[in-house]
Amino acid sequence: MEQSTPSRQDLRTWVATMEEAGELLRVSGADRENEIGGIVDIYQRRIGGPALLFDQVPGYDPDYKVLANLFMSVKRIALTFGLPESTREVDLVGFWRDAFRNPPTIPPVEVETGPVLDNVETGDEIDMLKIPTPRWHEGDGGYYMGTAVMVIMKDPDSGWINYGAYRVQVHDRKLATVMASKGKHGDQLMRKYFERGEPCPIAVVVGVHPAIFSVAGLEVPYGKNEYDLAGGLIGEGVRVIRAPKTGLPIPAEAEIAFEGFIHPDDRIDEGPLGEWTGYYSGGVEQHPAIRVETFMHRDTPVLTGCIPAVPPNDDTFYRGTYRAGAVWHEMEAAGVPEVRGVWAHPAGGSRMWLTVSIKQQYAGHAKQAGLVASQCHAGAYANRVVIVVDEDIDPADIDQVIWAICTRSDPGEDLDVLRNCWSTKLDPRAYPAGAGMVNSRMILQAVKPWSRMADWPAIVRSSKQLDGHVRGKFAKYLPADF
Repeated sequence: MEQSTPSRQDLRTWVATMEEAGELLRVSGADRENEIGGIVDIYQRRIGGPALLFDQVPGYDPDYKVLANLFMSVKRIALTFGLPESTREVDLVGFWRDAFRNPPTIPPVEVETGPVLDNVETGDEIDMLKIPTPRWHEGDGGYYMGTAVMVIMKDPDSGWINYGAYRVQVHDRKLATVMASKGKHGDQLMRKYFERGEPCPIAVVVGVHPAIFSVAGLEVPYGKNEYDLAGGLIGEGVRVIRAPKTGLPIPAEAEIAFEGFIHPDDRIDEGPLGEWTGYYSGGVEQHPAIRVETFMHRDTPVLTGCIPAVPPNDDTFYRGTYRAGAVWHEMEAAGVPEVRGVWAHPAGGSRMWLTVSIKQQYAGHAKQAGLVASQCHAGAYANRVVIVVDEDIDPADIDQVIWAICTRSDPGEDLDVLRNCWSTKLDPRAYPAGAGMVNSRMILQAVKPWSRMADWPAIVRSSKQLDGHVRGKFAKYLPADF
């Protein structure tokens, strides 16, 4: 069963690759209480900053590290998935659309051991507090080891393995909590065990190659194994070991992992955590407690963080391209023709604002596209705004989108509002819980009216022929990225 460690699954190889590409900044001596989170917050305010690797955290083993700002760069996302450095946002959307259309799948490979077993603690030996888990925001109610996280569970009926990205707070040496929003797969699986009166087995993994972690945030359909998709994306089966107590599969190259059980009605105070909407979603609330039975970590472990904050932020920026690709795929699968592009805007947390570009084929096509985008699985959760534009509009160019809104839409004719749609307690307009955690959303058709396609005014823009002539003759005077 044993194989040599494949570097494509090792976080440390990813760190070396990013450092060589000029995409990593090392920071020494920042404390975990305020300074790590404060530095990360500053770097997240602008897309394109480096990944941040913190060491020598005061009060902790100087070789224990914290890695954050993983994906706030298109170049880093591209390199993570083996794409060219020149990859653009729109190329990433196409990459994910194709991945969902024809999912590359390679099942995981079970092995007997791996670096995650360098240190294994059980019983009173367990001490999760030795990891320098930061307080990511000043107003946070505690320390969140689980932001760039794989939360692993199993369906008690089918044996299906699911891993998702749910927030995990560490409270004590062997006590943590998990918060999975209603309707998410983790919440559904927990309820299956609780309805039987049984504890839910759970494993939490922090610090894997970002290509493997990123799949945790995808809208993968119920019953499909994220490990299979992750293996397809990296080109080889993810090496997994069986956790000693729960038997759940854990990546063998993980930096940190723990396992335990969630018991019915065992809840403790959790939060708050500054979330991806840019707000605190209420205050302290009760969430499921994880009673930890095994704690594992590599020598000199690296804790990874993918931090929610005011958008754009690392938690949502990377998800925007694959959410757009997933919406595009699901629209086509639902029979919507001639979808030319989709964009999940970072300022909306890559969920709340979707722009869809279509080439109109018939009366009502634009409304159909907007309705399907707003309600397909990848687009439905916490969406607020869907804008439908024509194929000449780049959905990722907000200036073009606003121009289309201002010149091609009439609010009295082109605006629809849907009510009682799927939202989340993290949506500041959908909580407290008594509000039902639903929202309304607007669908705006910012397209040329179908009845006026033939006589719509000409656009004031150079022809492709003139563009090509000018670029060829005067290239030295023109910016390459225009």
